[in-house]
Amino acid sequence: MTDPSPLLAFRAGLIARFTPDAALAALLGGRVRLYDEPPRGALPVYALFGDAEIQDDSVDGAERHRHSHDVAVIARPGSVRTALDAAERMAALLADAAMPLAGCRLVTLRVRAIRVHRDARTGEGRASLTVDAVTEIQ
Repeated sequence: MTDPSPLLAFRAGLIARFTPDAALAALLGGRVRLYDEPPRGALPVYALFGDAEIQDDSVDGAERHRHSHDVAVIARPGSVRTALDAAERMAALLADAAMPLAGCRLVTLRVRAIRVHRDARTGEGRASLTVDAVTEIQ
C-alpha cells in the first residue's frame, strides 16, 4: 500500500489533533464531528472539510508541498457564536502543534484566518478556519 497523498495525510493529522480534545468535543455536541460532506440529519454544531489546495514547494531536492485547507464550522440556528467558539478552539489546538503525518513531516503550520459569515439564503451561520502548512515527503 502506498502512503496517502499529502493532502489526505494532512487532513488525517487534523482529525488526530482535534479528536482527543474534550473542550472541542463539548463545543461540537459531545464528540469531535469533522466530516468530508454534510451528514444527513446531523444537527449543528459540526465541522466540514472545505476547499483545500496543495502546490509543489520542493527545494534543494526535498519534495515539499504548500497546503491551504479550509474547515467550516456550522453553527446552531441563530448563533454564529457556537461556530466561532469551535473554530477558535481548533486554532488554539494548532498553535505550536506537533502533528505526525503518514508519509510526510510537518515543516510549518499556521492559522491564516478565521472568518464568520451567514448564508443569505438560509440564514445559517458559519465560521471558517483557514490553515496553511508546508509538508515534506519522508
